[in-house]
Amino acid sequence: MNVKALILLVLQIAIAGTVFSYGLQARRDDLLYVVARPGLLLRSLVAMLVVMPLLVVACVYYLELPQPTAVVLTALAISPVPPLLPKKENEAGVPRYGLGLLVVLALMSIVTVPLSVALFNWLFTLPLAVNPLSIMKIVLTMIIVPLAAGRLVARFASRETPRLLTLVRRLARLMLIVGVIALLAGTWRAIWSSTGHGTVVAIMAFVLAGLAVGHCLGAPEPRHSMVLALSTASRHPAIALAISAANYPGEQFAPTLALYLILCTILVIPYVKWQRSRSAVRSGTPSR
Repeated sequence: MNVKALILLVLQIAIAGTVFSYGLQARRDDLLYVVARPGLLLRSLVAMLVVMPLLVVACVYYLELPQPTAVVLTALAISPVPPLLPKKENEAGVPRYGLGLLVVLALMSIVTVPLSVALFNWLFTLPLAVNPLSIMKIVLTMIIVPLAAGRLVARFASRETPRLLTLVRRLARLMLIVGVIALLAGTWRAIWSSTGHGTVVAIMAFVLAGLAVGHCLGAPEPRHSMVLALSTASRHPAIALAISAANYPGEQFAPTLALYLILCTILVIPYVKWQRSRSAVRSGTPSR
């Protein structure tokens, strides 16, 4: 196993660990939260599976993007996401919607990802293919199985759940930080070289549009707006990398994905702070 594969494995374990921690807290009503609200579910699917792919179509069509950038944005637009929400939003009960959305998108991705790839093939000379079995494997190993395992542990070892939840959260956060730092350290030159030719503009447009679209379609409930905004702007890097690498094995997509993660993190911070301040004003408590 080379260094890049090891770094990717660390990131995948970190994401799976985060989803496992969701399972430790989840209840049946949480998983069905979005299904019981068909209007919210429909708006969520439109934001993530219709509007964002159309935005990428516009970016690829009007901006002469390098092939790695076009492929990565395309893969990101059709990838489901485990919403890694800020701690304060977790404490406020937001995961009920975020968790339900995660499960629905994960299950739907087995069908929607191949269909979206076929659509992009029809629109552009950007030949993509995806094996539904590979998507199913990623969904099962990184979302469904960790979530189910968390649920089982919480059910049969409820006394140990709080302690285990704290441990898993810390380990997952540490592995995520280590993985991201290692990725940046090994690719920073390539990341810098990938910033030209409209790549930064296209990625920023993707993230900002995702925040705006998710915020508007998640209304009128402020917490729904925040979850959908973060989920629409953020995408699952493992599935995006799997789609990209499977179609263009000779290309280096890690630098562009790393650039996306950097820009997404930077652009999301002001939005989260703004939402927190609005929430503090509504509740009459000072924001932190």
